Amino acid sequence: MFELFRTFFQIGLFTIGGGYAMIPLIEQKVVDQRAWVSREELLDLIAVAQACPGIFAVNISIFIGLKRRGAWGAMVSALGTCLPSFLCILLIAFVFQEFRGNRWVESFFLGIRPAVVALILLPVLRMARSAKISRRNVWIPILSAFLIWRLGVSPLFVVMAAGIAGYACGQYLKGDFL
Repeated sequence: MFELFRTFFQIGLFTIGGGYAMIPLIEQKVVDQRAWVSREELLDLIAVAQACPGIFAVNISIFIGLKRRGAWGAMVSALGTCLPSFLCILLIAFVFQEFRGNRWVESFFLGIRPAVVALILLPVLRMARSAKISRRNVWIPILSAFLIWRLGVSPLFVVMAAGIAGYACGQYLKGDFL
């Protein structure tokens, strides 16, 4: 149980940039180092965590904790993921007014932003490979991104529509469609 807490505490502590920036570290810790889930399972968990309400990284930690140790594992994993952010925010709240407007601090955060984009881009490319994105089906994530970004369609509807379309396509290819 402590190993779940420690693993997700480390993930929460050493990741800047939110849930998606945590994916490379989650992958390293729970897939590569501990083999708690496979890459394919992690990809499925990412899809489910995105579709569920709540904090993305906490959802993933809950699913993995639940798989490993049941309800207590889910709670311990969620606590491990949330606690570092809570402590950081608490610390920042105490010293924020003192450093507000400091050009060094502003420059630091300006420098972090491109690194966070890279942290998010890397797992996206890995997930594309795991999801078997090819020239034939690359239109699906592009269309999904367009619908969410430009037209403001809820990601929940996009995920549900993609799931239904994938099921229908699979049935059609097997000859079981209508």
